[in-house]
Amino acid sequence: MRADPLTVYVVEDDASVRDSLALMLGLANYRTALFPDAEAFLAAYRDDWTGCVVADLRLPGKSGVELQAELRARKSALPFIIITAHADVPTVRAAFHAEAVDFLEKPFDHAQLRAAIERGFSREGRRLQRAADSAKLGALTEREREVLEHAAKGLHAKEIAALLGISPRTVEVHKTRIMEKLGVRNIGELVRFAVAAQSREER
Repeated sequence: MRADPLTVYVVEDDASVRDSLALMLGLANYRTALFPDAEAFLAAYRDDWTGCVVADLRLPGKSGVELQAELRARKSALPFIIITAHADVPTVRAAFHAEAVDFLEKPFDHAQLRAAIERGFSREGRRLQRAADSAKLGALTEREREVLEHAAKGLHAKEIAALLGISPRTVEVHKTRIMEKLGVRNIGELVRFAVAAQSREER
């Protein structure tokens, strides 16, 4: 299996296609979970699932695009890849409006699907990293966040101390604790973390 915990969730009502995709993905070392329709997927779905969804457009019950919309309504950011033998412009537009990674027409090349999955995994990896960074920032005290904010501006300990009305030694203690909580090894990494966090907050 791949080193990461990401899973490809295949939602396909045609058993032969589902089995073929499972075999191909398994041989390529992807972790997979298979579902015959959207309802089965939704019945099993958990908020902590990570990876991407490969769903047929035409399914019994909810369509692939309707499944995508349902997950977005549930605040799920799982990347979506829609596969179909019956594409039309409004459906393709709806899928991409909901930020689908790709819309593949059958018969598609397996390399196309793997490339789309990798793009989905890349998007998912960035989302998980943002969530992890946000959790780390949430562990900082208010004073530590103030020190981090000033450090991100390139201010030295003496300058930060003067602004906050504390000693330079206290600033250094705060920096050490911040680095431990954020899992960074030096001031350079600390500044990069802070700048990246600030950039995300401003978007």
